[in-house]
Amino acid sequence: MSISTVGIIGAGTMGNGIAQACAVSGINVVMVDISDAAVQKGLATVSGSLDRLIKKEKITQADKDTALARIKTSTSYDDLKAAQLVIEAATENYELKLKILKQVDGIVGPEVIIASNTSSISITKLAAATSRADKFIGMHFFNPVPMMALVEIIRGLQTSDATHDAVKAMALALGKSPITVKNAPGFVVNRILVPMINEAFFVLAEGLATPEDIDAGMKLGCNQPIGPLALADMVGLDVCLAVMDVYLAEFGDSKYRACPLLREMVAAGRLGRKTGSGVYQY
Repeated sequence: MSISTVGIIGAGTMGNGIAQACAVSGINVVMVDISDAAVQKGLATVSGSLDRLIKKEKITQADKDTALARIKTSTSYDDLKAAQLVIEAATENYELKLKILKQVDGIVGPEVIIASNTSSISITKLAAATSRADKFIGMHFFNPVPMMALVEIIRGLQTSDATHDAVKAMALALGKSPITVKNAPGFVVNRILVPMINEAFFVLAEGLATPEDIDAGMKLGCNQPIGPLALADMVGLDVCLAVMDVYLAEFGDSKYRACPLLREMVAAGRLGRKTGSGVYQY
């Protein structure tokens, strides 16, 4: 199955990033959001991102114009009928995603593949809410989408080989490096990453080293571009805590217990960059 048009639900950070990646790679896009203001804001973000690529001489003005012409914006799910693949990129909220997916499932043709860009919600569970569980899959892009090569392709229990192969081929067509993952809390990357961040908080809480030295150790010793504590501030300490709590609940294994210091900092409202204060001051 070849994918020439992709529907994207959500024009926020992830949605507009996916739209840009598709349009630059020659794939037509229908980007849908609840209001015209939301889709126009998403389109403006794509335009600004392409301008930065022109400045860096990665693309030309003509390339930008061609890419933008491939993105159609809409506030109606009916416009998704043109797509062979629909990617849901709404906020990380199970009830909201469920509502959107059921609506889309009822509108698009039976041959259309539906994917979710969720970073934490069960693909098997979302698939079961649709009438095409075999044509449902996870496509977890990483932020910022135009720059990050990785896409986690998550197979639910019901996902067919044909669906997996079509989505993997499409990810390769975007110039991405996909990895195939079975459905489980956190999939692969966040399953390893967030407990590592949590462990960095335990090291900090035990007074083994300063935040600066912990981050320098991981950057210089493990070749990470950013230390785990600085990364936690960037992601949001509340997000890190929520993910650890999900792992503890889903796996029932005490190794996923959130560090008390992390919980304490969240309770204090020190959530990282977004509040101006986390492990570090901003």
